[in-house]
Amino acid sequence: MLAIAMGLRRGEVLGVALVVDLDERVIRVGNQLQRIGGELYQDTTKTGKIRPVPLPLICLAALRWHRFRLAGAPAPSSLVFTTRTGRPIEPRNLNRSFSRLTASAGLRPIRLHDARHGCATLLTAAGVAPRVLMEILGHSQISMPMDVYTHVAQDTQREAISHMDRLLKRRPDQA
Repeated sequence: MLAIAMGLRRGEVLGVALVVDLDERVIRVGNQLQRIGGELYQDTTKTGKIRPVPLPLICLAALRWHRFRLAGAPAPSSLVFTTRTGRPIEPRNLNRSFSRLTASAGLRPIRLHDARHGCATLLTAAGVAPRVLMEILGHSQISMPMDVYTHVAQDTQREAISHMDRLLKRRPDQA
């Protein structure tokens, strides 16, 4: 849900800390969980900065349900998403789980990172300003989300160009 609705990277999803304040409806994205050189470690995000990202209601409900399910479970980790034994989730296992979920939903194979692309595309189509999109996705330059993550739908282009009919229409009172 966090990857789809908020555009979080795989490592950012796995690095979400238990200190999420659901009443405030904000996740402070500042950690990531990665496997590099055979070693699983928690580190700061790519930019090294903590970015507050508002939680959509659909994510808030999912996180509240997740917190309810975890009540009383072992929690040796400071992470929201762990294995049944409370250990950090292996990044490749998140990919596998996502693949199973998309297949069970009857969707074509979709990579977890494609959810990030989809989020950016939907937010762009909804008219979200490039600067805001950049901050939500955690990029340091506007060009990155605009060039890489947005794929403007043909209908959106058609709607945009339709404004030209209205803007260029000759008024009857003008000669």
